[in-house]
Amino acid sequence: MSKKSFTISLAVLLVTIGLVALIAKRGSPVIVQTNLEKIPMEIAGYVATEDYFSDSISRELDTDKYIYRHYRNDAGKEIDLYVGYYGTVKGGRTWHTPHGCLSAGGWLALKAHKVRAVSNSYPKGVNLNYILARKGETFACLIHWYQSAGKKVLSTGFEQNIERFKGRILHNRNDGAFIEVYILTTENEIEEAKLLVKNFSEKLLDLLPGYWPVEE
Repeated sequence: MSKKSFTISLAVLLVTIGLVALIAKRGSPVIVQTNLEKIPMEIAGYVATEDYFSDSISRELDTDKYIYRHYRNDAGKEIDLYVGYYGTVKGGRTWHTPHGCLSAGGWLALKAHKVRAVSNSYPKGVNLNYILARKGETFACLIHWYQSAGKKVLSTGFEQNIERFKGRILHNRNDGAFIEVYILTTENEIEEAKLLVKNFSEKLLDLLPGYWPVEE
């Protein structure tokens, strides 16, 4: 290793040590308001009923706060919503993935790709993840994404890790959430279901920052 390379490596190491020491000295903020439970029970003509996971699933998810709701419209279409929030102390994200959960539940993923969602808060659009899965004669159209710092919408856990790191350095906060919106449908109605779940996700994108938990 050249003297220049050694000097650069040493400088990077010292900066890293300094940042870690600064973070440790500041301590971690605590959640003072969860707020997610205040997300409207009616969204885009869909009215929700609250649901809850079993104790074993709740322990596995290990969230600081979650909401699990079934939104239904007058036509009988039902869209399910899950938001799992992790505060700074818990590292801001889940290690569970939809692909793992689907396969564990007996679902077969048929398609997986990005969809571009556009809303009032994100007029240029953001990338979300779309999965089409099948279990027997039932199909699931699912959209999911990660969110950090209230308004940072991210399609991968890697992107979220970068934002969490930046947030911890700059703002002493690296909380985040995993959001999943899905609808169960039949083979003949897949395209309609995909559009419904995408439209609902776009409405949620505008709402979620206003109900983001508060840490101090």
